[in-house]
Amino acid sequence: MMYGLYNNYGFGYGMMNGLFGGLMMIVFWAIIIMFVVWGIKEVSGKHRHDNSRALEILEERYAKGEIDEKEFKAKKKDLS
Repeated sequence: MMYGLYNNYGFGYGMMNGLFGGLMMIVFWAIIIMFVVWGIKEVSGKHRHDNSRALEILEERYAKGEIDEKEFKAKKKDLS
């Protein structure tokens, strides 16, 4: 009988489980979404950084005269 009394007023195991379970579900999905966003930024940021560094090296080699204009343009096209 006491269990029914607590259950009618919203106190007891059922109410706490629903509140806690819902909160944990929100936290779970927030962590998953943050991890996916972080992963996408990490992958896209490294790729962009590698290409820009490679282009800088290519420009330095062209400026030093190590490669000619034809080779510079061909390698630049490959990088982009």
